[in-house]
Amino acid sequence: MTTTDVEAMHALAPVMGALPGEPVPYYVPSGEGLRRETGGQLWTVIARNADTGGLFDAAFVLGPRGAESPFHSIPAQRTFVMLEGSAQFWLRGAGRLLVPGDSVHVAAGEPVAYRMTSHLTRFLQFSAPGSALDAVLGKSPAVTRHTYSAGRARSTNELVLPGNAQAQEVPRVEIQDAWDDTLPGGAGSYFLRARTGDRRGWPDAINSYIARGRNTAGAYFAVDTLAAPQPYIIRHFHARHTENFVCLSGRIWLWVNGTEVLLTAGDFLHAPAGTIHSFAIAAHNTRMLGLLTSDVFEPFFDVTGVATDDTVHTEGLIDPSILTDGIKANPDLDLVVVGAPPERVVAPGI
Repeated sequence: MTTTDVEAMHALAPVMGALPGEPVPYYVPSGEGLRRETGGQLWTVIARNADTGGLFDAAFVLGPRGAESPFHSIPAQRTFVMLEGSAQFWLRGAGRLLVPGDSVHVAAGEPVAYRMTSHLTRFLQFSAPGSALDAVLGKSPAVTRHTYSAGRARSTNELVLPGNAQAQEVPRVEIQDAWDDTLPGGAGSYFLRARTGDRRGWPDAINSYIARGRNTAGAYFAVDTLAAPQPYIIRHFHARHTENFVCLSGRIWLWVNGTEVLLTAGDFLHAPAGTIHSFAIAAHNTRMLGLLTSDVFEPFFDVTGVATDDTVHTEGLIDPSILTDGIKANPDLDLVVVGAPPERVVAPGI
């Protein structure tokens, strides 16, 4: 499918368990995708240029202690989100030890390097626009396994870098333990600690921006949602932006063009513009990463939430009417309501 007609998108059931090769709704469970091993690291690609209409690509990167990447830069901008283990990351003139929930944003053309410091370290790399992963897919051997090879040498000489990048001679400075709790006022590279940045309270949930449109020149924004169990929201679609869901922990039900999908940790769902969808939270302290391209929908989180310095939600504190009132007071949001919340098709708790 090549059309961006939202009515045509309404009718598409999501592709299940595979990358579709065209920008349609699809779901990839944890560990699946296109797997390549390079430099002793397993890259699991969950979104390519062809799957997103050129908007972005994304991969999970898994490796052992000592696996690394030299300094390199690509034309696309990237956001790395730590999921498991620990890793040292360097930007030009700055270095940090990152743990799960921490992130680093790398501006287009700026260099970055990393070294994994614990076994089974895993992070998500999201890059926009797409095509950064074409080299990894085209030059690294395809594998059927779901982890890196045991006992294999981890030479950076055989590591295929995204975007056909070349290693750069940039010094790795001493790792610093900085607070890194504030998003910059504009574009540029930065580190951000888990549950910090700009935060907005929802009923029984809190949204933490990992990147805002001002940081990505409007290409995308990313938000980490921590939530208590709650029912499906209204069925809706977006005409001008694409929404992507990554379950970081817990359980998320997604209703996508009439198909119900359960997301658990590591699962990914792509909902292009025109996809009718809704979500429900099915476990305490569920964490959901939203990656939205472009940034047109970013004001939604500001007008339907309460600015807060808290890093976790307080259950039952915020009046649920803030969501509906915020939507009614801001009709220019890219949100088209098409119906009431979906009915669960299976018993609650399953």
